[in-house]
Amino acid sequence: MALASSSSVLSAKTLVQTQSVLPSTQTHQPYVFTNSKSSRSAKPISAVHSADPSKTPIVSDKTSKPTKPGAAATATAAPVTKPDTTPTKWTVDSWKTKKALQLPEYPDQEELESVLRTMDAFPPLVFAGEARSLEERLAEAAMGKAFLLQGGDCAESFKEFNANNIRDTFRILLQMGAVLMFGGQMPVFKVGRMAGQFAKPRSEPFEEKNGVKLPSYRGDNVNGDTFDEKSRVPDPERMIRAYCQSAATLNLLRAFATGGYAAMQRVTQWNLDFTEHSEQGDRYRELAHRVDEALGFMAAAGLTVDHPIMTTTEFWTSHECLLLPYEQSLTRMDSTSGLYYDCSAHFLWVGERTRQLDGAHVEFLRGVANPLGIKVSDKMNPDELVKLIEILNPQNKPGRITIITRMGAENMRVKLPHLIRAVRRAGQVVTWVSDPMHGNTIKAPCGLKTRPFDAIRAEVRAFFDVHEQEGSTPGGVHLEMTGQNVTECIGGSRTVTFDDLSSRYHTHCDPRLNASQSLELAFIIAERLRKRRLGSQNA
Repeated sequence: MALASSSSVLSAKTLVQTQSVLPSTQTHQPYVFTNSKSSRSAKPISAVHSADPSKTPIVSDKTSKPTKPGAAATATAAPVTKPDTTPTKWTVDSWKTKKALQLPEYPDQEELESVLRTMDAFPPLVFAGEARSLEERLAEAAMGKAFLLQGGDCAESFKEFNANNIRDTFRILLQMGAVLMFGGQMPVFKVGRMAGQFAKPRSEPFEEKNGVKLPSYRGDNVNGDTFDEKSRVPDPERMIRAYCQSAATLNLLRAFATGGYAAMQRVTQWNLDFTEHSEQGDRYRELAHRVDEALGFMAAAGLTVDHPIMTTTEFWTSHECLLLPYEQSLTRMDSTSGLYYDCSAHFLWVGERTRQLDGAHVEFLRGVANPLGIKVSDKMNPDELVKLIEILNPQNKPGRITIITRMGAENMRVKLPHLIRAVRRAGQVVTWVSDPMHGNTIKAPCGLKTRPFDAIRAEVRAFFDVHEQEGSTPGGVHLEMTGQNVTECIGGSRTVTFDDLSSRYHTHCDPRLNASQSLELAFIIAERLRKRRLGSQNA
């Protein structure tokens, strides 16, 4: 299959195929985006927005209470300690009435508005029915009947966009899924940090080198990583290129997921070349042969291995909801349900830096019907988490909210129990997921950021230990990883040392697990799932 160029703006509308990522017989109805023109006001979009009455259609006001004129503006100016979180009528651009952190300042507002109007007319990248199917799987994971495997790049880039990178990341996710499913004896559903994971939050708005101060790099859909004035200027045209690359990536993922590449009969062929002669490669090959024998037994017994569940896989996409103008441009009304979906991805999460109760990102996300994630560090107050869940999921719908914990192993053991208890007392249904990456970033002696594999493994173990202690359900894992043979995280059975980091350090942002380390971690998680399964059977 030929992939369209990610830099082609003219071909953007032709890049999206109507075939679903999910093998389904359900027909997805067309989308209606009501009054899209009225949602594009001439008001500049900047990092902090003033209140402005919206003219776009209302999605839901079931939980709204009458507010006095100017109440939204008052909420924006309220102290951080006591934010006004009273729900108001949601519209696709009501986030503009809230304080928006981590947004770039575009110098040319007319160019920005022109790009956003162009994107308003683009086809959706994903479909509402696919997002609803993912929500059902997440609800199963919350009940311990399935397990989420979510992984991919820290930040996708324009320069490293090619079919081989997409294939290798997809392939390592298939391998990890097979390992987890075999150990846990439960469905494992896969969600990629792919086809849209470009934007990155920054701790500082500016970066300084040798006395030169420039805007921070915020991801390829905002500006360039080269440290010069031209590259660092936010360019709205990059959003169109990001859309094109996401569409092409989805096109290839759909082909891999449904075209036979993901067939379970190919389990022995998924091993990556550079893991073949390693401990993890040997362990995977042994597991693959056992699966192959099981398939042979099924065929001999007359059970068909040609069923779609054996020849295809379900695969969804996700990214952090950060660049709100982009997200709004790809928000569509689903004509079958009347609900709005952000059609840039199936699953979106709000990050540690943008989860303010009265902030713009929470305001946007509360009105879209996609399943949502909340990144939670050791700084999260239990009562604040409960309130945030109430805002984003007032109907307490299973599968709607996934809590992605990122704390480090020691903080996990101290802080996570209090969060679990608070959510349980509130009667809220959530899916608990471990992100063992972000709480374990250190700086190597050479100056590069890295993550020790031992610390990542320790946090995963702490996650399972706490849930076993609290009687709650570990629902999944969220990883920054790649199918490439990079040297970005130290440790693992094929030890990567500090001295090795510079040899194949390709990340545009944070360090990722390579394929061998990812597979090693999958075996560790699979063993915990197996122990949990055996413990449940004995009980």
